[in-house]
Amino acid sequence: MRNNLDRHLAAVRNLGILAHVDAGKTTVTERILYATGTTHKRGEVHDGTTVTDFDPQERDRGITIFAAAVSCDWDGHRINLIDTPGHVDFADEVERSLRVLDGAVAVFDAVAGVEPQSESVWRQADRYGVPRIAFVNKLDRAGADLDTAVASIRERLHPVPLVVQLPIGTEDGFTGVVDLLRLRSLTWGDGGEGVVEGDVPEHLREEALRRRRLLEEAVAERHPGALEEFCDRETLSAATLTAALRDLTRTGDGVVVLCGSAYRNRGIEPLLDAVVDYLPSPLDVPAVCGIRDGGDGRRAAVDGIRHTADEERPADPAAPFAALAFKVGATPTGRLTYLRVYSGTIEKGDPVWESGTRRVERIGRILRVQADRHAQLDRAVAGDIVAVIGLKSARPGSTLCAPTAPLVLEPPGVPDPVVSVAVEACRSTDTDRLSSALARLAEEDPSLVVRTDAETGQTVLSGMGELHLEVAVEKIRRTLGLEVNVGRPRVTYRETVGRGVSGVVYRHVKQDGGAGQFAHVVLDVEAQDEGFAFRSAVVGGRVPQEFVRAVEAGCRDALTEGPLGGHPVTGLRVTLTDGATHVKDSSETAFRTAGRFGLREALRACAMVLLEPVVEVTVTVPEDAVGGVLGDLAGRRGRVTDSVVRGGSAVVTATVPLAELFGYATRLRSRTQGRGTFTARPTGYAPAPAVVTTTP
Repeated sequence: MRNNLDRHLAAVRNLGILAHVDAGKTTVTERILYATGTTHKRGEVHDGTTVTDFDPQERDRGITIFAAAVSCDWDGHRINLIDTPGHVDFADEVERSLRVLDGAVAVFDAVAGVEPQSESVWRQADRYGVPRIAFVNKLDRAGADLDTAVASIRERLHPVPLVVQLPIGTEDGFTGVVDLLRLRSLTWGDGGEGVVEGDVPEHLREEALRRRRLLEEAVAERHPGALEEFCDRETLSAATLTAALRDLTRTGDGVVVLCGSAYRNRGIEPLLDAVVDYLPSPLDVPAVCGIRDGGDGRRAAVDGIRHTADEERPADPAAPFAALAFKVGATPTGRLTYLRVYSGTIEKGDPVWESGTRRVERIGRILRVQADRHAQLDRAVAGDIVAVIGLKSARPGSTLCAPTAPLVLEPPGVPDPVVSVAVEACRSTDTDRLSSALARLAEEDPSLVVRTDAETGQTVLSGMGELHLEVAVEKIRRTLGLEVNVGRPRVTYRETVGRGVSGVVYRHVKQDGGAGQFAHVVLDVEAQDEGFAFRSAVVGGRVPQEFVRAVEAGCRDALTEGPLGGHPVTGLRVTLTDGATHVKDSSETAFRTAGRFGLREALRACAMVLLEPVVEVTVTVPEDAVGGVLGDLAGRRGRVTDSVVRGGSAVVTATVPLAELFGYATRLRSRTQGRGTFTARPTGYAPAPAVVTTTP
């Protein structure tokens, strides 16, 4: 029985498709579904007929907005695949998907190579330690070059690319590839229907042998087993290469590179073989770690302080159930909660403990997801990615587990929003409906934040970019038929310490009958590069340790509003240097209050600096339009960092304040007669000029 379970898990692959927008990611997904027999007609992005881009807004805009899960079978393996968005505004969808995946296929444009969002999603995968293989797509395009694309992967992403294929033909004449492991050719006809295997073309034989030798040397240099065989025989067998490439992929010491043209359906079958051969199964990844929760209130984080994981759950269907919710969505059939099952087995009607509300709920139905279509399952086991109906309180990032063995898994990180707009219903009678719709949006997408402005009373919706907010508002308009007014976008500022202070004394005394409150703290504040750090330098036990933790919690409370304009504060280090207590009136509450008001007083004494969000903009324009584009960027306070000519177009890279980019797409189109495009990715915060408006 145990061997059967292991064989089942060994035949599962949970992977995502990652790429920059327009690199062909959704088309790759469509061709995988077609090649595996899951679909019987090839969907096209430009026709709005793809399986994974099923939302009306995705079809209208021609881009992936929401991560979509599908499943297929290949060579006796079950592949659970998530097609992720490529636009920077929807990076949180990628983040939540990567948290639950075991592997990924990174898709690159053979002409553009590594693009800004390619780099961003690669770094996200690095953070979660997700093994990857690379697929260089669009080799049939004019200007496509595998070697140039591989060079950009090596230079900008810094992995060790291990190229296992050689293209046959170039640009429009691309017809197939040479498999360097087996030294066989794989070609496809005009319709891309079926792969034909044959001998290596004579004119490519010498080059194929040279590249095979380079591959052997690169693998032997990094894999002890392969090195031993290479020293003995001066070559590596295909079986040894496959095993070594699998090991290097799973440890992250190398990245296997394949190539093809998804649009023409060329190169998909070898890509599927590589997914099976090189990417890990749930058995090959480390056991998931979490915080054991015994019902006494212990959580994975307290007052923002992270604690060390103290329990592991192996990928074992017989172990206690543990799963992580990574996506929530409303459908006509009910509220769907998407789960990655890490351990145990769950069946319809089973009770589960939810970490957010600490309540027990029951699973109504379990579904195998195929984008917007679903098939009912009797059960889900370790390694599965499924959706369930019946959970009312689960949110993205919630842990679901057996009530008898509570566990809290680390949720995916949620980025801070950078753009805000005021929203209001056109009719006052729709105000309550709008509030409910916004609350539901924030439940489904944690990177959306809804708040009420304390000064104006307006409802403010914050997100990751203009497009992100556009999509959210349009979703309300389409699904509920609500007419909504939207204000001008505003960016989210930060405040930081330019010059610190020391020896700030704050004494909190309150006496209004009964037990009073007393806390005395002395704080030093210093600048640091980013984030917040706290330490205690109190000696002699003048402030007990439990009160020190309360002072830190109070300081964290004070970071929500800075003295310049009420913006969040970052980039500082606080040291508690001294303090005093009262034998009766001191408490954690009193010291938390002293920490909060003491730091606020210290910040007012500091030299504070206003920070604004900045982005790296990559603008692609015809060469004759470069001058106008550079002048426009300079007028937007942009700082050009690079400019190259590629394939007849100029590619300009610049760092620009996000506040200056509102409406830039329209301006760029008018300056280039519709021929210019740009992408942007957040790079952090930078000091803002004094003239910038700082109203929160």
